[in-house]
Amino acid sequence: MTTRERIVEEALTLFSIQGYQGTSVKIIADKVGIKDSSLYKHFSSKKEIFDTIVQEMSVRMEEMSRAFGLPDEGNLLEAAGLYGTVGIDKLLDLSKQIFLFYLKDEFASRFRRMLAIEQYRDRDIYEVYRSIFMNAAVTYQTALFGEMIHRGIFTGNDPEAMAVNFYAPFFFLLNKYDQEPHREAEALQALERQIREFARIYQGKESGG
Repeated sequence: MTTRERIVEEALTLFSIQGYQGTSVKIIADKVGIKDSSLYKHFSSKKEIFDTIVQEMSVRMEEMSRAFGLPDEGNLLEAAGLYGTVGIDKLLDLSKQIFLFYLKDEFASRFRRMLAIEQYRDRDIYEVYRSIFMNAAVTYQTALFGEMIHRGIFTGNDPEAMAVNFYAPFFFLLNKYDQEPHREAEALQALERQIREFARIYQGKESGG
């Protein structure tokens, strides 16, 4: 691991424990084992370190999507076709993999905690938290469910409400089990109940796996 990568890793850990505002450049440098002046050779400011963490998380989210075979966000027709044909069991499997990524992946879990801690003290960080963990998910799912309603895969008249109904339990369970990842079996069972109920309401019946 390069010094730059170590700075990012240690900064993310510190930000996720004591917050962005509560962590100075000196604290980060001390944790890495270098002088402040050496850190500034890699990053011009603490804000640049934070921005690099956000960029790295975006890359990891894209890699996760590709690894799980999720359709590109720009191709709603492909996404609607996939989710309309895979069946409830496949949908459950995909949902659980995504859930575990955000719950247990070391980088993703620290990233989410960092934003959750600092959202009340820094408006810009709040906007990042809201964009990634609220707006982006609901916006994409609203468009996806609208297309699925249009194609007769789902019943319903309000795709945005459907998106919130689908995503809210996911978001809630991440927060509920955030400090207890060892209870993942319990969390996954709760997630499965929510998804099956969602399918019952909007599909009328569960499709096969």
